[in-house]
Amino acid sequence: MALYHFHLTQIKRSEGKTAMAAAAYRAGEKLHSDYYGFDYDYTRKSGVVHTEIMLPPHAPREYADRKTLWDAVEKAERGKKAQLAHSFDIALQTEFSLEENIALARQFVAEQLVARGMIADLAVHLPDKDDGIDNPHFHVMCPIRPLNPDGSWGLKQRREYVLDEHGNRIEDENGNYIFNAVPTTNWSQPETLEEMRRAWAEMCNRRFEAKGFDCRIDHRSYERQGIKQVPTTHEGPNVRKMEAKGIETEKGKLNRWIRNVNRSFANLKARLAALLEALDAIIEEQRKARAKFEAENIATLLNTYYRRRNAGAYSSRARANNLQEQIDTFEYLQAKGINTLDDLKDAVQQLGDRVTDKQTTIRDRQNRIKEIDDLLTCVENYKRLKPLFDEMNRIRWKKKREQFRQDHDGELKLFYLARRKLNEARQGDEPLPLAAMKKERTALIEKNKSDYASLKDERTEFLKLQKIKAHLESALRSEPERSREPDR
Repeated sequence: MALYHFHLTQIKRSEGKTAMAAAAYRAGEKLHSDYYGFDYDYTRKSGVVHTEIMLPPHAPREYADRKTLWDAVEKAERGKKAQLAHSFDIALQTEFSLEENIALARQFVAEQLVARGMIADLAVHLPDKDDGIDNPHFHVMCPIRPLNPDGSWGLKQRREYVLDEHGNRIEDENGNYIFNAVPTTNWSQPETLEEMRRAWAEMCNRRFEAKGFDCRIDHRSYERQGIKQVPTTHEGPNVRKMEAKGIETEKGKLNRWIRNVNRSFANLKARLAALLEALDAIIEEQRKARAKFEAENIATLLNTYYRRRNAGAYSSRARANNLQEQIDTFEYLQAKGINTLDDLKDAVQQLGDRVTDKQTTIRDRQNRIKEIDDLLTCVENYKRLKPLFDEMNRIRWKKKREQFRQDHDGELKLFYLARRKLNEARQGDEPLPLAAMKKERTALIEKNKSDYASLKDERTEFLKLQKIKAHLESALRSEPERSREPDR
């Protein structure tokens, strides 16, 4: 089944990671880090089927050696919390052969990464099947620091001074010129990532088309595609690590429940659509069979069906069961005001509308849950990173403060984002009602679970309508071509 997964993260010293360890793991090799004086041995890792380093024209040829490359990257980054590399994790397609998937991965890396001047360390993985499901994918590590035209390491950022209306630099309260740190490349820009994501989808879809497959993938989120699913909640790396170790978490359990909800709604809506299509076909067939079509009386048709069924019944008990089913069916039709095929079609459409309304209600509540989760995460990030922000502000020397800011760039950006979102969420100077928000979140989850549990009512009604449709088809197939008179 065609699958789209395209994930980008950064390998950072601030998270206790090293570029050499990450490269050794992805390549399934043993690499020695001169920078740390340590061996990273992943030669026992299985499923690595292809590795190579792809270089832009101006890169030193010695960087084609994995150890040499990542030792150079580690030495070029002096900060103890520096960002070292971009790490791409991209799903391959089970519809393609291993050779085709490797060729696609190499093409993507060459066109979207190396062509932008990036060094790319590629590793294609074909791990053992998980629950019988293939999971081919590839990893690409790219140094964040760019190369100069002469092959030396360049700057990640440059200063862009803030100017007044006369073009003069603006000073802060300490007499220092105010500036913004601007990336020297566009590699981390959202627009660039969007272009890469789109390019990967288009490459796979061209291959699907060339092989005559109907399946396609889309780089856009379900929301951007107009697919109305209940959104999952963000788990974060710690939750994912715990879940990977088999430790259940509240967020993990909630997301598993949400995925089950989405499957249930999608299944029921697809079956309702198929039922509507079948009813349309029955109605159209009846119109073609008569020059002047009159709406079929469902009771008449069902009587025809049950007469035939009773004629073939093998016991009095079977006939009694048939009679009880007929009574139950007629009571349902009478309660719903269903008399004709068109009435039956309307009932199916109304059931579909109820299912959609229930799905929308659950989705809207889940969106609110996500808003609350985002704010609670911002509160945690603000509290955790505020001491770091205060430490930076206590540094009096301009260059030292700027170096501190560069060393902690990612954490400080996260702090500024949390501060901004919390300020936007506050009502005036009032603090956020955290206790009330947590209580609201719990109530919304319980309401969603209750609504989802009640979906069994819609499933039951669908099965009843589907059975009626099947009986009508049987009656219409068996009837001779004559005008139908109602039973007296």
